[in-house]
Amino acid sequence: MNLLILVKSDFINENLARISDRRGEHILTVHKAKEGDQLQVGLLNGKIGTATITQLNTSFIELHVTLNKNPPDPLPLTLIVALPRPKMIKRILQTCATMGVKEIVFLNSYRVEKSYWQTPALYKDNIQEQLILGLEQGKDTILPNVQLEKRFKPFAEDHLPALCEQSLALVAHPTSTSTCPRDITQQTTLVIGPEGGFIPYEIEKLEAAGCEGITLGSRILRVETAIPTLLGKLF
Repeated sequence: MNLLILVKSDFINENLARISDRRGEHILTVHKAKEGDQLQVGLLNGKIGTATITQLNTSFIELHVTLNKNPPDPLPLTLIVALPRPKMIKRILQTCATMGVKEIVFLNSYRVEKSYWQTPALYKDNIQEQLILGLEQGKDTILPNVQLEKRFKPFAEDHLPALCEQSLALVAHPTSTSTCPRDITQQTTLVIGPEGGFIPYEIEKLEAAGCEGITLGSRILRVETAIPTLLGKLF
């Protein structure tokens, strides 16, 4: 935990917060903090600052909080990912939050198993839990927006074209011939398919919406590996 994230309900007055959940346990067992120590903190969807431990025991930790800095700038990116296997969803959400992605769309695809959409990992509370873990790692406070799109064709035809018009639109696909661009500063829409890749029909729809195909080379990467690799190259 590089940043202790507080929520409004933690505050007992304007500058005093009290926590007693996993965050408190982490401070006690991992940071091995004591009264008078300072921690880096942030308010969820708010500012970053410091907190001094004023009381510490096995029941709760009380913090005097000062929030005076803005969180880091987000990536200028909308990330659209074919829904991965459930065990990957947690890692992908954490990675995206850590790296500054603020708009995430999980999209259906021909190669996405229908059962994936039933996983508890997509429950709202579970999504938020993983995003907060990612924010703690990346020292950020702004919660990403996650959208679930269970129908490929309506999304590709009705929603994606508008995103593409307002951004550099890219689709990562193994058979593409254009190499991944680097050091982009403009607003970008990036589409990543399932591990087997989008089927030709889906690529046609994505290209018709305005996406340009790019590749990372001949190796086929897992989605959880492709995402940080692409973001590292693009930004």
